[in-house]
Amino acid sequence: MNVATASASRTSSARGFRPSAFVLAALMALPAAGARAADGSVTYQCPGAVFTNTITAKEAEAKGCKAMVIQQPTTIPAPKLRPSTASPGGAASRVDAQEQKARDSDARKILQDELIKAQAQLDALQKEYNNGQPERQGDEKNYQKYLDRTADLKAQIARTESDINAITRELAKTQ
Repeated sequence: MNVATASASRTSSARGFRPSAFVLAALMALPAAGARAADGSVTYQCPGAVFTNTITAKEAEAKGCKAMVIQQPTTIPAPKLRPSTASPGGAASRVDAQEQKARDSDARKILQDELIKAQAQLDALQKEYNNGQPERQGDEKNYQKYLDRTADLKAQIARTESDINAITRELAKTQ
């Protein structure tokens, strides 16, 4: 019982008027009437976290269910699509054929330099790795440090081989 209902009961009973259970039920049903007016149906919340809209008001009252106010979901319209403008790939942005050949030649040269560098790095890593038996260094008195360095070398070799394969694929595309 909320504060407003409690104060109304005290003032009513002071004058000798006591609200009947019927009047209180009618006051409790006002929010339910608002829910019915909103979308034409009423949803009830029954004990045990059961929600239903298939029972009548009398059945809901008998089961101890409360009417719930259901609001319609908010909808937001999708933004309107803008008309497409002319693409910037017009005649003004085209490159001369000789200039494009020069660019392609430069790109191929850069890729070839990267490939040579990656192959040299791979050779150095494989030499240090020594088929899984690298030389122990002075700071590797702990055997686990040696195993960690060996695993790191193996991972670096795999990455470098992957890089070489990617550069080779790119070179094949430029020819």
